[in-house]
Amino acid sequence: MLSNFKKQFGGKVTAQEQSKLEKSPQWKEGKFENLALTTMNISIKNIPGLLKKQLTNRAERAPKNNLPILPFNKEVYNSSPSTPKCAWYGHSALLLQLSGKNILIDPMLGPNASPIGPITTKRFSENSLDIIDQLPKIDLLMMTHDHYDHLDLASIEKLIPKTNQFIVGLGIKRHLMAWGVAEGKIKEMDWWDNVKVDDIEITYTPSRHFSGRGLTDRAKSLWGGWAFKTEEHSIYWSGDGGYGEHFKEVGEKLGPFDWGFMEDGQYNENWHLIHMFPEESVQAAIDAKVKNAFPVHWGGFVLALHPWKDPIERFVSEAKKKNLNVFTAPIGKIVVMGENDELNNWWENYE
Repeated sequence: MLSNFKKQFGGKVTAQEQSKLEKSPQWKEGKFENLALTTMNISIKNIPGLLKKQLTNRAERAPKNNLPILPFNKEVYNSSPSTPKCAWYGHSALLLQLSGKNILIDPMLGPNASPIGPITTKRFSENSLDIIDQLPKIDLLMMTHDHYDHLDLASIEKLIPKTNQFIVGLGIKRHLMAWGVAEGKIKEMDWWDNVKVDDIEITYTPSRHFSGRGLTDRAKSLWGGWAFKTEEHSIYWSGDGGYGEHFKEVGEKLGPFDWGFMEDGQYNENWHLIHMFPEESVQAAIDAKVKNAFPVHWGGFVLALHPWKDPIERFVSEAKKKNLNVFTAPIGKIVVMGENDELNNWWENYE
């Protein structure tokens, strides 16, 4: 148990590792920094009260019953591989098919988002790790940042045998190597770095967030989003973070996007600069020139004080006001671009 607990923290920031990180333009005064001044409105004095709120009435902020995960539909997924498809597995875990490549983004499919905490943060869906057995071979596994609700030890260990390549933010390689991923399978990227995988051009884009898995590695790996572009299609993954001018920059440099997966959930006025409110998430999609937006980072865990449906209800409401097209789908459902990428109010069937 103790060895597994220590393993959760991932790789250590050695002198050699830090020497590599220091070469990044984003590294300043011993850590990575955001493009805009970013702080959290939390003082030592208000931590006890905030913790009490977080731990009180958690069940009232979660679904009353388990949110089911639909079985993986191989027939639909394997049809017309040239047409983009996706399947969302709650929170920020997404399977994306683009140009016939199977791309898995932030595959936190474990049952607990607080593996080192005294309090369990239970997933809304049961047996979520089992979905990995149903998934096809993964060509690319993408990691935006190293927080526990995105980078999960149990999920990575189960995915290693079926994953060809890992593409991650700068500094995340050390965690994967500590967990058994071969170094030659991992490519790290800094903001605006890009790599070509067959006909897919992948760019690591800025976000406004932070990183760290323990007390000593805060902001010692990078955080960001992803842009995927082919001659026919363009897809944006915002990554976690607060609202900022970087969305307009992404749109100007890499947009427009056919699909945009936008962070929407786990917000609070105390950490507003690192997690957008839903209304800001809609504006971020517009700034980035997203034609059809899919809200993510909700439907998985209670990590903030808002009710579980609040992110999606507010996002959909604001999108209607701003004339932004939105598409959603039940957990695990295959969505095919141009066929069923439409609004599905599935959450209304659950309390």
